[in-house]
Amino acid sequence: MTVLIFVTLAASASLVAWWLLVQADRAWTCYEDRLRNETRRTLDASFLFLDMAQLRPVAAALGLILMLTVAWLAGRWWGVLPVLAGLVCMPPLILRHMRHRRARRFDAQLPDLLQALAGALRAGAGVQPALRHLVAQSGPPLSQEFGLMLREQRLGLGFQDALLQLRIRMPTESCGLVVSALGIASRTGGGLADTLESIAQTLRARQHWLGRVEALTAQGRMQSRIMAGLPAALALVLNHLEPEAMALLWRTWYGWIVLMAILTLECVGILWIRRVAAIEV
Repeated sequence: MTVLIFVTLAASASLVAWWLLVQADRAWTCYEDRLRNETRRTLDASFLFLDMAQLRPVAAALGLILMLTVAWLAGRWWGVLPVLAGLVCMPPLILRHMRHRRARRFDAQLPDLLQALAGALRAGAGVQPALRHLVAQSGPPLSQEFGLMLREQRLGLGFQDALLQLRIRMPTESCGLVVSALGIASRTGGGLADTLESIAQTLRARQHWLGRVEALTAQGRMQSRIMAGLPAALALVLNHLEPEAMALLWRTWYGWIVLMAILTLECVGILWIRRVAAIEV
């Protein structure tokens, strides 16, 4: 009877372990596919045509070197676990930061383009010839996005469809205003120059208030960074001053539970501060 119970428990544990491994493998495959697609989409949208087959080994090698370095500095194998968690969570954040930074640069270039386009229209030029001339003199990412729109038109795509593709590539409010104004003007005509000047003034005012909001909330964002780094710095100092007392935190299972609780509360606090400091204009 005892042997039967032991065999049953062993079989149940084996099945649970096998199921967990299958679920982990499925989750990793989904994460890898999503990260690959998101990376390719972000790089293509940024006009960075890199070979994913060559980029993946480089990223894996850098991550392995970083984990080995941290494990060597910590002197324990579990030192790689926080680094591994960071390497898993960091790529989506980096890609999102790249998209957000590119969109902000695009929005910052729009008012000057609209003002120059309005002047060209008042001088008697057409919309598309004026755009070609102004895009050639602009910098990226505006020159890349509008240049792609003009190339799509030369390949036979309609003006409205090209504007729609531009709106899909740059889903910002500023781009939506410009696309709507150009689309309505191409269908109905009217005083497009006055409309573009009005939109340019609106975008400049919006960027001005965004800058003021960022300046006023800079202290809150800096406090979130300091509060996030203070526990780690304090733990390193205490580990240097009282290594025997801090060893309970690093080498015991209940110490690991405390570390996980601290990390969870840190993440919740950072997200809460960033949400409070994020003011929409």
